Amino acid sequence: MKLASLFLVVLGTLLCLEGKAQQLSFKTEYLGNSGYYFLPPGEKPKEKIGDANGSAVVYQGAFNMPLSVKLNENNRPTAWGIGLGGSYTSLNNKNFTDDMVSEIMNLQVGLYHLRPLNDKWSMRASAGVAVLAPSADLSKIRFKHVLGSGGIIFIRHLKPNLSIGGGVAINSSLGYPMIFPAVYLNWELDGKFDMNVELVEGLDVSAGYSFNDWFKLSYALEMNGQAALLEKDGKDVIFSHQYIVTGFRPEIKVGKTGLSMTAMAGLNLFRPASYSDRTLKGVFAADNDYYFAVSPYVSLGIKYNFGK
Repeated sequence: MKLASLFLVVLGTLLCLEGKAQQLSFKTEYLGNSGYYFLPPGEKPKEKIGDANGSAVVYQGAFNMPLSVKLNENNRPTAWGIGLGGSYTSLNNKNFTDDMVSEIMNLQVGLYHLRPLNDKWSMRASAGVAVLAPSADLSKIRFKHVLGSGGIIFIRHLKPNLSIGGGVAINSSLGYPMIFPAVYLNWELDGKFDMNVELVEGLDVSAGYSFNDWFKLSYALEMNGQAALLEKDGKDVIFSHQYIVTGFRPEIKVGKTGLSMTAMAGLNLFRPASYSDRTLKGVFAADNDYYFAVSPYVSLGIKYNFGK
């Protein structure tokens, strides 16, 4: 209840601010039960970890609001904005001999900036903080659960419907600032049929067909995940939970209200979930390749655009 109250207070404050094209979204995901495996390095076969198995439910919410937007002659924006997001993941793990994280709470708040550099190039930058905790109890949040992040990407507009870019992302998940490569790709086809590829925060690849103004059906591939910073056996570690899912994704738009609803039904193809040391060596170690096998996947989402 404390978490819900805090989220509502912050969200209410943001909604009272004057802005344009505000967007609010919620999503619930269910990843079905499957066995737990270890993938050894080299060409050795995967190993089943006893009778260990598990499923997961993920609840996500996000709010984005531009503080200022100005379009140039090419209809590209110079924009400043703020974003607020959060997720709660419930992991239903069974028959594990080692302690496993049973819940993950992630909260993020940040500032973003987008501007065209010339006719062919744009720049996107962001900075923010996140809480990556193994509990939804705010009284247990410590400074070690807080992560700073930022990044900058330079985007090349090859065609009106095709843009690619690259840059760097910075976070302190290892206890000190680290620089990682960042990739941007956006490709859309206009008309009844469209294909979209986005690799910014996670991965979203889809090919869809618009039957009319209010109904669209896509086949999609998505990658997402959550993480928790915690202490285990006297050491600072990261517990990461990721998943790659694919399936059919219908989308329904409710008239001109700005409200749309989405769903997805298909398969969870790969769901890594394991601990790693908060060191560069630990993140890339070959002895933490533990994952849940293929399982059913369903999701339901709602999105509302307002403030226009």
